[in-house]
Amino acid sequence: MSDLVRFTISIEKSLFHKLEKSVTASRYRNRSEFIRDLIRDHLVDQEWQTDKPLLGTITLLYDHHAHGLSERLTHAQHHFIGKVLATTHVHLDEHLCAEMIMVRGRGRQIQALADRMRREKGVLHAKLTTGTTGRALAS
Repeated sequence: MSDLVRFTISIEKSLFHKLEKSVTASRYRNRSEFIRDLIRDHLVDQEWQTDKPLLGTITLLYDHHAHGLSERLTHAQHHFIGKVLATTHVHLDEHLCAEMIMVRGRGRQIQALADRMRREKGVLHAKLTTGTTGRALAS
């Protein structure tokens, strides 16, 4: 681990108690680890406001019996060639499928792909989970 820096913050007592409950409920070993992860999450959120290369995961739940849906979803992924890193397809039951699509690219491009898939008739749920290449966290 790199050099550690100790610092003090001041917050309202009620907010401190909420922090303590969150740390305990999240099963962190200490406040420092919890705060580090909050800061990292904030940095990733900020990174998504830039034009830097990013990672994300698009999770879809859809009815594979919807006419032509599988083909349209595949076509959308091919349209974003080089940005789709991996796809995992799972059959949940006779009608429902889940797909997890790992993507890399500019935030706007990834968001556009997620939005395009979300709008397809037969997609019941779509969620973009934002990630990072780690460069902003490592420096």
